[in-house]
Amino acid sequence: MSKQNSFSGMQRIRAVAAAAVLGMAMTAAAVLPVLPVNAAGSVEMSTSYPGVAVKPGDNVSFTLDFQNDSSSGEEVNLSQSGLPEGWTGVFEGDGRQISAVYAKAGANDGLATYSVTVPQDAKNGNYSVVLRGDSSALKLTMTVTDEDTGDSGLTVDHDKQQGVSGTALTYNITLQNSTSSSKSYALSAEAPKGWTVTFKTADANNITSADVDAHSSEQVTVTATAPKDAKADSYTIPVTAEADGQKLSAKLTAAVTGTYDTQLTTADGTLSFTAGANHRKAVTLTVVNNGNLDLSGINLSANAPSDWTVEFSQDTIDSIPAGQTKSVTMYVTPSKNAISGDYTMDVTASNQETSVDNTFRVTVKTGTAWGIAGVVIIAAVLAALAAVFRKFGRH
Repeated sequence: MSKQNSFSGMQRIRAVAAAAVLGMAMTAAAVLPVLPVNAAGSVEMSTSYPGVAVKPGDNVSFTLDFQNDSSSGEEVNLSQSGLPEGWTGVFEGDGRQISAVYAKAGANDGLATYSVTVPQDAKNGNYSVVLRGDSSALKLTMTVTDEDTGDSGLTVDHDKQQGVSGTALTYNITLQNSTSSSKSYALSAEAPKGWTVTFKTADANNITSADVDAHSSEQVTVTATAPKDAKADSYTIPVTAEADGQKLSAKLTAAVTGTYDTQLTTADGTLSFTAGANHRKAVTLTVVNNGNLDLSGINLSANAPSDWTVEFSQDTIDSIPAGQTKSVTMYVTPSKNAISGDYTMDVTASNQETSVDNTFRVTVKTGTAWGIAGVVIIAAVLAALAAVFRKFGRH
């Protein structure tokens, strides 16, 4: 066999071997699964509120969500840049500081938080920091302000009340503290001259301040009392609640409809009279309506000593127009066993709106029949003695 034929044989053997190896590789490729490869930047980091208002010294946290659009989980390294000098920010998860998260396929809401501490000397203005999760970037903006960021307020359930002078009107107000810190609100009211205004809560009366927790509210009752001589009119009472330079205010309206003022006396103004035991005495009473509202259904009554009788020509006066007078006769009969002396009795005139009473002094005088009889007996005895002396004196 020649060398050329031997070389050609070797080439044929090598070709067959290579074909065999290639066939085996193709067979293996057909059997083994293809492993997926994650594309860079397939996880997006976000937060619901990337811009917030803060105050110096606050600590604010941002909840971080991760959306993984690939078909398998992926580890994401976390970093930050651009945080202002003096500020501190950390990534946290499950209560610990972290530097990376594992984002499963799909949505990963609230997977981590980013907490920032604002320095006490931070100036007002806008401050930003950029968070990165590998190729995903998220910009956060914090606006520093020294004003309260909550929507606090003072509201009144029914700001208009109506009543007569001298009565107490009540208003229910709500103090809403929507800030992130507890506050003590100083309470005050600009009441009209002669009026009295007080504040109270469910726990205390006559308070001058009310404590309200952060993001909470407190119910306060305001009582406004008009003077008895207040004229019929509409009055405005401004009410304020102030804390840390923040002034909350509301206006209360009090409608005074009129004045009830009743007077009970006699025709001559004298509150004393004389009566005999078991003898009926007539006394003229005068009921005066000094108010600016009509009176109706005025009842008359008396509180007299035991066994005395007191009657009225009419127990009830139907009505007395404002500024007018009605007269009623009172009949007083002292007890038949009453002894001579001074007694007192109370007389009252009242209706649903008003009441007035006066105390009368009654001087009781007893009868003289027994006195006359005694004089007659004594005279008879003296006459008999005189006759005896005349008869026996001559002997």
